[in-house]
Amino acid sequence: MSEVLHVPTMAEMMAQGKQPEILFWVGCSGSFDDRAKKITKAFVKILNNANIDFAVLGTEESCTGDPAKRAGNEFLFQMQAMMNIEVLNAYEVKKIVTACPHCFNTLKNEYPSLNGTYEVMHHTEFLKSLLDAGKLTISGGEFKGKKITFHDPCYLGRANNVYEAPRDLIKKLDAELVEMKRSRANGFCCGAGGAQMFKEPEKGTKDINIERTEDALETQAEIIAAGCPFCNTMLTDGVKIKENTTPVLDIAELIANAQDL
Repeated sequence: MSEVLHVPTMAEMMAQGKQPEILFWVGCSGSFDDRAKKITKAFVKILNNANIDFAVLGTEESCTGDPAKRAGNEFLFQMQAMMNIEVLNAYEVKKIVTACPHCFNTLKNEYPSLNGTYEVMHHTEFLKSLLDAGKLTISGGEFKGKKITFHDPCYLGRANNVYEAPRDLIKKLDAELVEMKRSRANGFCCGAGGAQMFKEPEKGTKDINIERTEDALETQAEIIAAGCPFCNTMLTDGVKIKENTTPVLDIAELIANAQDL
């Protein structure tokens, strides 16, 4: 990627006496995982092109505590959460956008009881709002007429009822949205939720991500779209194990590649 991405930090913003419109919460995966970094870059590219005033916490951002909480370590979760809340409140953050449904769910629903109350949006919701406001224009481009299926992340769909934003964005690409037999409220986990991302699966006859990948491949879609870095990893692994070459892309990557510039 030759273009220079402009990513200001909250510390830099504060030093200039500025307050950004949104805080982009990158998350562990988007910061450290090589595949997920591409999702982060795609989203930043869109923010830059749409002239959105945003900032990141940079080295001041820590894990939201989602994996600790899901794995049953409430004490560690509260320690991690309170450290983040202290930083967020010191910067007087009001609005947070994140590309990770795990961060989204935790910041939105579990931080308020610890004195961390913010307006929290998933990046698909935010991108949809930019399109609706005319701040972002996209064309089908390379995705026009392509069959795309969307996998609902558990913490985006069933936990927070966000089903339409990602699908609306796919339709705006002039692509054909093909649904899996298990989708929306009847969706099926990719296998990474509940801190399962960080451990080997228990004994059984089939791994969850293989089951879900089979659902996706059954649609005969040309692209599998996801809205979560964990789901992306699990489905990408599943596609490789099935010896298939169907690409797995985040919604932000689809939009970044279809922008009218």
